[in-house]
Amino acid sequence: MTITQSDLDAYLDEALAADEMAAIEKALREDGALTRRLAEIISRRNAGVHSVGEIWRTHRLSCPTREQLGSYLLGALGDDILSYIEFHLKTVGCRYCLANLEDLQSKSAAKTEEVAVRRRRYFESSVGLLRKK
Repeated sequence: MTITQSDLDAYLDEALAADEMAAIEKALREDGALTRRLAEIISRRNAGVHSVGEIWRTHRLSCPTREQLGSYLLGALGDDILSYIEFHLKTVGCRYCLANLEDLQSKSAAKTEEVAVRRRRYFESSVGLLRKK
């Protein structure tokens, strides 16, 4: 397996699939030269020397905002942004956005359950208080 500069950058950014991360981790344990290459990248980053690509990846400039992901879940987006978010999630498979989306879905499910419990309590507390016509 040949590990490129961009692979090491993605490794440091935790932007690879789990199996790719594990393969690089294993290679780092076995290859001193690769470990030195990684140390050079870390030193360069710590020195403030960044490429446009690094800045783009680090600040996640291509990722939709949490609000946009929430609107995606609600189906309240225009076709252009909807198409981009679906591409970003399904084709690119951005782990950060997928985790963010999963968090929003779980919070939405919890809210739905909370509302159902609240409605049931309101109903139970008003039983016998409402007059029949």
